[in-house]
Amino acid sequence: MEKTIEDPPTSAILLDHCHFSQVIFNSVEKFYIPGGDVTCHYTFTQHFIPRRKDWIGIFRCSLNETIQLFITPDTGSIWHQVGWKTTREYYTFMWVTLPIDLNNKSAKQQEVQFKAYYLPKDDEYYQFCYVDQDGVVRGASIPFQFRPENEEDILVVTTQGEVEEIEQHNKELCKENQELKDSCVSLQKQNSDMQAELQKKQEELETLQSINKKLELKVKEQKDYWETELLQLKEQNQKMSSENEKMGIRVDQLQAQLSTQEKEMEKLVQGDQDKTEQLEQLKKENDHLFLSLTEQRKDQKKLEQTVEQMKHNETTAMKKQQELMDENFDLSKRLSENKMMYNALQREKERLEGENDVSKKVLPPACSPSRNALSANQMIFVITPGSNSRCRPFV
Repeated sequence: MEKTIEDPPTSAILLDHCHFSQVIFNSVEKFYIPGGDVTCHYTFTQHFIPRRKDWIGIFRCSLNETIQLFITPDTGSIWHQVGWKTTREYYTFMWVTLPIDLNNKSAKQQEVQFKAYYLPKDDEYYQFCYVDQDGVVRGASIPFQFRPENEEDILVVTTQGEVEEIEQHNKELCKENQELKDSCVSLQKQNSDMQAELQKKQEELETLQSINKKLELKVKEQKDYWETELLQLKEQNQKMSSENEKMGIRVDQLQAQLSTQEKEMEKLVQGDQDKTEQLEQLKKENDHLFLSLTEQRKDQKKLEQTVEQMKHNETTAMKKQQELMDENFDLSKRLSENKMMYNALQREKERLEGENDVSKKVLPPACSPSRNALSANQMIFVITPGSNSRCRPFV
C-alpha cells in the first residue's frame, strides 16, 4: 500500500452506513494501461459540500467477493463495491481540490490525476472511492483493471431477480426524489413570499419609525415652547409682584407723609390762611397718588387678564402635558388669593369712605378744606401681596 507525505483521514465505519450516491464518478474505463497516468473524473451532487481534507483513493477489489450494483436516482450511473470493508484499506490516494464557487455548474465537474509511479502494478480489480475528512465514503466507481489492451474484459453480471429488485428500488428512489424536488419548489416559493412580506413589513416599520421620530420631535418642541412660555409668565408675575410690593411701600411712605402734613395743616390753618395753597398742593399730590393708584389698579386688571390667559393655557397644557398641572394649580391658587384680597380691599374702601363722610360732617367748617382734600373717591389703600395680606386706609 503506497502513502504520500500525509496519511488521509480514515475510519472503521462499515460501508453499510456510508452514502455512496453523493459523489458520482464519470467516464471510468474498464481497464487502464499500466505505466501511464490515470485521470479520475467525478461530479458533486446538488446537496453535497466538499471539505478541505476530502480525498479520493484507489481500493482493491477481490474477485472472491460478491459484487454489489447500485443505481443512483440523480444520474442513473452504476457504482460497484467489492472486496474491502473500511476506508483504511486504500492502495493510494490524492487530495481533492476544492472548487471556488459551488453554485457554478462547471464547479460540480471535477477531476484528479494519479501519477503512474503510485498506481498498482498487478491486474487485480480496483475502484475509485471519494472519502470525506471524517473517513466516510461519499461515492464509489465501477471496478477497473490495470492491464494491456489485448487482455479479455471481465464482465460482471447479476441475476435477473437482483436487476428487477434494483430497478424497483430505482423507481422508488426516483419517485422520492421527485417528491423532494416538488417539496423544495414549494418551500422556495413560500420562502420567496415570506421574503416579500418581510420586506414589505420592514418598509412599513421604517415608515412608522420615521413618523414616530417626527412626532416625538414635534412633541418635544411643543413641550419646550410651553415651558418657555410658562417661565416667561412666571417671571412676569414675579416682576409684577415685586413692583406691587414696591408700590405698596411707596404708598405707605406717602400715607405717613400725608398724615404728618395733615396734622401740621390742622395746626397752621387757624393761624395762617396762606397755608391754603400748601393744602392745594397736597391735594394735587393726593390726586397724583390717586392716579397712580388707578394706574396700579389697571395694572392689577391686566395682571388678572394675564392670569386668566394663564388659566386657559393651563387647561390646554393639562391635556397635553400632565407635568405642568401642579405649577399652574399653584398659580391659580395665588390668583384666587389676590381676588379675595382685592374684594377685601374694596369692602375696606367702602367702609372707610363711609367713615370719611361721617368725619366730614362732624369736623368744624375751618377744617373742611383739609377734609375735602381726601374725598371718598381719593382714599389710598396699601396692598401687601402674600397669604397674610392686609389693607390699611390712608387717614
